[in-house]
Order: sequence, then C-alpha cells, then structure tokens
Amino acid sequence: MKICFLSYRGNPYCGGQGVYLYFLSRELARMGHSPTILVGSPKPWPMPWARTIHVENLNLWGVRRKIIPPSAPWQIFRPLNFFEFAATRFGFFPEMLIFSIRAFRLLKKTLPGHAFDIIHDVQSLGYGLLLVKLFRRPLVTTVHHPLTVDFQASLERDQNLTERYYTVVFYPLRMQRRVIQRCHRVITSSRETAREIQRAFGVCPDRIRMVYNGLDTDFFRPANGEPKRANSLLFVGNTDDSKKGISYLLQALTLLPETVTLTIVDQGAPHKTYAPQITQKLGLAPRVTFTGKVSAEVLRQLYITSEMVVLPSLYEGFGLPAAESMACGTPVVATRAGALPEVVGEDGAGIFVPPRDPQALAQAIREILQDEQKRKKMGCSGRQRVEELFSWKRVAERTVEVYQELL
Repeated sequence: MKICFLSYRGNPYCGGQGVYLYFLSRELARMGHSPTILVGSPKPWPMPWARTIHVENLNLWGVRRKIIPPSAPWQIFRPLNFFEFAATRFGFFPEMLIFSIRAFRLLKKTLPGHAFDIIHDVQSLGYGLLLVKLFRRPLVTTVHHPLTVDFQASLERDQNLTERYYTVVFYPLRMQRRVIQRCHRVITSSRETAREIQRAFGVCPDRIRMVYNGLDTDFFRPANGEPKRANSLLFVGNTDDSKKGISYLLQALTLLPETVTLTIVDQGAPHKTYAPQITQKLGLAPRVTFTGKVSAEVLRQLYITSEMVVLPSLYEGFGLPAAESMACGTPVVATRAGALPEVVGEDGAGIFVPPRDPQALAQAIREILQDEQKRKKMGCSGRQRVEELFSWKRVAERTVEVYQELL
C-alpha cells in the first residue's frame, strides 16, 4: 500500500506523535508498504525508509522575540504566516489548522492525493483534512487522547479570568470535533481513550478502532547484571502538565525515609517552575534531581537502574513511560487513571493506587522497596506483557488491518 502520513510536528521530543510516526512508518516499510510523510517543524529524526517532505511552519506560538526569520524576513508577510502571527498574538494556537491547509496544497500541487491508497493524519485534525477528503481516498486519524482532557485540566489549574481566556482560545476543540466526525476511521491507543473520544467529540463507536501504542522492545530491555540505585524512584513526563500529578508524588516523597530519592526526567528551573517550586517548598531539593532532556540511551539506563517508575497521573491516554519501564524489567507504581490499568495490567507488573492520594502512593512505594523478590517478579511480569502486546510490529499489523477494512 501507498500510505500518506500527515503530522503537524514530527520530532519525538515534541510529543507522542513524533515517536508514533517514526516507528510505525518503519515497521510498515519493513512489511513492504510505501510511506510518504508530510511533517511540520520541529523536524523528525531521519527516516530513510520513507519519503519525507517538510511542511513550512514558523512555530510562533509563545514566541515574543525574534519573530521575523532573519534569513528570510519576508516570510512573515505570506498570508498563512501572517495569519499565524496575528492569531498567536491573541493566544490562539493555529498550528494544526495551518498545517492541514498547507498539507492539502502540497498534495494537490505536487503529490496528487489520488496517488495514495490511504491518507493517515496523526493528531492534527485541522480543517484542511476536509479538503483532503476531496481526493476520495480513505482518511484515517490517530488520536492518542482528545484535547478536551487537556482543556479541562488547564481550566482546573487556572487562577484568574486572564488564564481562563488563554485556555479557552488555545484549544481548537470545535474544529477538532467537526473534523474527527468526518474521518472514516479513528485509531486510538486504549479503550479508555475510545470512550473519551465518543463522549467528548460524539464520534460513532463503529468508526473507532483501538490499537495499542508500541515501543522498541529491542532497545528497551533489561540489562543483565546492571545494579540498581538503592531506594531510587523515577518519574518521566512533563511536570508542567497538571495531568501528570507530579505534586502528589512530591508530597508522597515527604512521607518516605530520607534515603529515598527521586529522579525527574524533565527540565527544572528556570525552564520550568511548577515542580521545582513545590520541591523547594517541601524541602526536598537534596532528594530530587531534574535531568533535563536526555538521549534515548540515557533514558533506557535510568529505567534499568531505578528501583521503580512512578506514574501519579490524573489521566493518561496510554502511559508510554509505564510500558518502557516494564520493557526494561522495572516495576511500576501507577494510579488507576485513564488507560494506565490497561497498559500495566493485572498480572503483577505494577501496583495501583487511587489518583490524588499521596499516602497511598507512599505506601505502595514502601511496599516495593522493602521486598527485593517482589521487585524481580514484577519486572519479569512486565517484560512478558510488553512483548505480547506492545511491540511496534504488532502495532503495524493492527494498523494495516484498519487500512484493509476501509479498502
């Protein structure tokens, strides 16, 4: 099959869509399919197995200085660029809309849409997709979780009318609702997310297909003989995202012995302030380390050498750090939130606690730290579950089944 992917951001450090795009296209190419990828900035990792076409994107949201590109200052006056500039000054986030329009133009002028068997959008859901439907090819979209979840979490955190205004204008919920209802199939990564898509966007259940996310099981794997760092906890995620529940983990840390330490794979001050401020307020600075952005190799090493990974989330559309930790044979403590129970399972790979409950988190962490045999058994169970359910080869096979169903 000839498959055209559309992704408004392709770099793996910009969110799950970049990781998804990279590994799914690789596995599809290994199966003999031909992927073409239209992708915005920041650019993805090199993908020699696919034809990759960069779609212009100035990434102006949140930028207050150096807005005009010094190498080509006239670019800002192109119609779509100027619209992006104007909209972002008022707090709107037009990136998905503009990408979808530019992708349609590219398909129309240089890559005739009828040359593809399938057009597969990855999490953008811009109005331009309605124009893409004019090519009369099956249109599939992948939604890891609907933006309504982020919208509600942001509203809960807002403290005044100004912050609420920026939340309301930032999320293009009306556009996404209209577009997703007109896609032929919606692929999502968990039953929990499928239910949320039905509730939030009114998508007919007959159009939704559940395909678990994947991970590189050859890369994320246990290391024989690698020693663990005693009493070490690991958190992987965006600490400025209130859905990740980092504040509850930091509160739980105050209930544990001082020998217990926490490594946070995210940026600390001055780049991010929410978690560092709580850390200082609770007097935890000597016990908490912020790594900043790390390479995949460093991340794997952190998974392998930590006693456990903790996910205190209030919602997860999938929970990739849980799966990566399990693949490395490391136990998980997670909340019963979103799709985490689906990912971790009930086979002994992790312990579940209620969301927003620091005492329960601390008790679960203490239970695992005190029992080495239990940690080893949980690690083996997690690795087995990942091999059975979350390999990228399996994700590609299930995705092709969705394509074939439409064709």
